[in-house]
Amino acid sequence: MAQLTDIHALILDMDGVLWRQNQPIGDLPEIFNIIKSNQLKVTLATNNASLSIAQYLEKLRNFDVHLKPEEIINSSQVLLRYLIQRFPEGGNLYIIGENGLKETLTQDKFKISEDNVFAVAVGMDLHLNYEKLCRATLLIRAGAAFVATNADKTFPTPQGLVPGVGAILACLETASGVSPHVVGKPAPEIYEMAMQRMGVSPQETLVVGDRLETDIVGAQKLGCKTALVLSGVTDLSTAQKWIPAPDIIAKDLSSVLETLTKPHG
Repeated sequence: MAQLTDIHALILDMDGVLWRQNQPIGDLPEIFNIIKSNQLKVTLATNNASLSIAQYLEKLRNFDVHLKPEEIINSSQVLLRYLIQRFPEGGNLYIIGENGLKETLTQDKFKISEDNVFAVAVGMDLHLNYEKLCRATLLIRAGAAFVATNADKTFPTPQGLVPGVGAILACLETASGVSPHVVGKPAPEIYEMAMQRMGVSPQETLVVGDRLETDIVGAQKLGCKTALVLSGVTDLSTAQKWIPAPDIIAKDLSSVLETLTKPHG
């Protein structure tokens, strides 16, 4: 089991770990006070590209948690970096997603359009409709690159699990016959960016997430310690069957911190 003396940094998922939509999971100000008092570096890292970094900072402030912009990474930042590397000349994007994704992807040489599109970028879209699916399908069939922030099949809400980006991708992949390039977890880029910013190694880092096939798998591949919380999409029975097992399985983030900070004899 991970020990506090081994861990110098935390990478925390958000949905299902810190909150379910706008409902906090636990006493978030106290949680971050414990992290700070134990001198742990922290980065929030999420596949959810619905909000921009500024919007995530505002959401955290509404919970009385105050972080710096560099302490948050989401998949839209990773997708922008990928698009810049692959298409340095820029061009037109067709985007299925919320305003946070659109704001991030249009920071460089990229514009939103339905004409002369070089790529279709897909994230969580709470206003998805058949017209958007049709347009995206036709563009992909015409040769536009098909890229996505993540492939999470579901999304945790206070009411339960609802369709995630992966459900949208399944529809588009079925209709177009093309598989998307996905940049979010379990791909390593988000975690690598987080550790680089904090100046830590995988052996010094504990990744806390609620989803085995993304949060935990991605962290394990890099050699990070892992903690699975049961406050999101995964139940205990599923967690106990997972191989290789997470280092910690806990009810929620508060319980993870209790495990880390209690005396070890």
